[in-house]
Amino acid sequence: MASTADTLQRLDGTPIRVLTVDDEPSLIELLSLAMRYEGWEVHTARSGTEAVRVARQSQPDAIVLDMMLPDFDGLEVMRRVRAFQPEVPVIFLTAKDGVSDRISGLTAGGDDYVTKPFSLEEVIARLRGLLRRSGATAPTPSTQLVVGDLVLDEDSHEVFRSGTPINLTATEFELLRYLMRNPKRVLSKAQILDRVWNYDFGGQANVVELYISYLRKKIDAGRDPMIHTMRGVGYVLRPA
Repeated sequence: MASTADTLQRLDGTPIRVLTVDDEPSLIELLSLAMRYEGWEVHTARSGTEAVRVARQSQPDAIVLDMMLPDFDGLEVMRRVRAFQPEVPVIFLTAKDGVSDRISGLTAGGDDYVTKPFSLEEVIARLRGLLRRSGATAPTPSTQLVVGDLVLDEDSHEVFRSGTPINLTATEFELLRYLMRNPKRVLSKAQILDRVWNYDFGGQANVVELYISYLRKKIDAGRDPMIHTMRGVGYVLRPA
C-alpha cells in the first residue's frame, strides 16, 4: 500500500486496525472493501461472541458495531471489549427508526452512530474523525503515491513516469490512483466500478476495460508495461 497525505496510520507506522461487526455478510463485505481502500487492516465478526474474541486478538483502533446481533447486542459487545481495551472508539450501526438504540448507544459510551441504510463515505468519514481524535493515529506526510518509476501527486494532480509528465482526465486520474493505492493487488472490475464510478454505470464492466486501455496508452506506451490483465479476475499494477 502506497502512502498518501490523508492516509491514516498508527503511531508506529503500521496500518489502522478496524473491527467491523454485523450479521449481514454483504454489508460486512462492502464495509471491509471501503476500509481496505483506505489502507486499513480489517477484522470482521458476525456475532457478539466472535466480536469479543476477535477484538481481544486484534486490539483494534476502532470498532464499527451493529446494535442488533444474533447472540447479544452491541452494547454488551462494547462493555466486554472495553473491559480489556477501555479507550477503543465505537461507531454503532442502528436501524433507521431505532431512536432508542441510538440514545442507548451514546449514553452507554458509544462515540458515534450511523443509521441504516448509510453511505460508505459517511462511515469512513466518521471513522477518520474518531481515529484522529483518539490520538492513536498519525497522518502520513507525503502527498505522493509511488510505484516503481510512476509517481502520482494527489495534491497537484500531476502524474510522472520516469520523470516525464503524463496528462490524464479526471476519471483516468481516479482510476490510476485506485490502482496505485493497491500495487501488486489484483482488482476486479466490480471493485473498480464501485470505487471509481460508484456503480453509476450499473455494472457495465466494459467501461472499466475502456478506461484501462486509455491508461495503458498513456502510462505504458513505449515503456515496460505496469498495468496487467489477469484474465477472468481483473487488473493489477506492478512496478516495471
